[in-house]
Amino acid sequence: MRSEERHQKLLTLARQEGRVEVAGVAAVFGVAPETIRRDLSELERRGLVRRTHGGAYPVESAGFETNLAQRVTLHVEDKRRIAAEAVKLLGGAETVFVDEGYTPQILASLLPTDRPLTVVTASLPTAAAIADSVNTTVLLIGGRVRARTLASVGSWASAMLSGFVIDLAYLGSNGISREFGLTTPDPAVAEVKAKALAVSRRRVFMGHHGKFGASSFCRFAEVSDFETIITDTGLSTAEAHRYALLGPQVVRV
Repeated sequence: MRSEERHQKLLTLARQEGRVEVAGVAAVFGVAPETIRRDLSELERRGLVRRTHGGAYPVESAGFETNLAQRVTLHVEDKRRIAAEAVKLLGGAETVFVDEGYTPQILASLLPTDRPLTVVTASLPTAAAIADSVNTTVLLIGGRVRARTLASVGSWASAMLSGFVIDLAYLGSNGISREFGLTTPDPAVAEVKAKALAVSRRRVFMGHHGKFGASSFCRFAEVSDFETIITDTGLSTAEAHRYALLGPQVVRV
């Protein structure tokens, strides 16, 4: 198998499975682990994967994005810890924006139900999951619904958000880097995220460590726009410190 063919098969596998392990792939391809490591390094250089200890994650881009069905099966325990830590930052907020995605959906289920709270979201699954709470008012942003994430996007969604002043926004992204900020593959998604950021007094980012150092197509925020970044311990202490130097508190759970 030529290297370019191997690269393509590696990338396809990573995108299908959410992660590839060096040892396992080397056995399947019948090559040395060192060969797979070199292949993954080349794919990382092209911005297609992110290397981790023993393997790699695919980077979401204009041509590739995981769907909600995949997200609910990947790194679930990490996402639960991140969401549980993020909800502690609610404080006295009375209005909250909850982004699309599985980690925000988990967070929404953890929001207090013993006091009045208004939740603004573009995510249909999130809205449905919390709409039965007596003390929670759910405002679902209107617009075109993306089949991949079941979230509304577009000018209608942005226009609706522009009429709000929100206490706290919980946001995610497909990639976050110190150089390129927070990015997502779809311009329509980036528009909604940017508007939610602009109308919120406080902003918290939630994301698995595999998103760090990765960049996608459309930038919607800078790292310095956030008061807190919450991730898992897969992000090294040294790297967390580098992000903290840009302004936000970085919490690893």
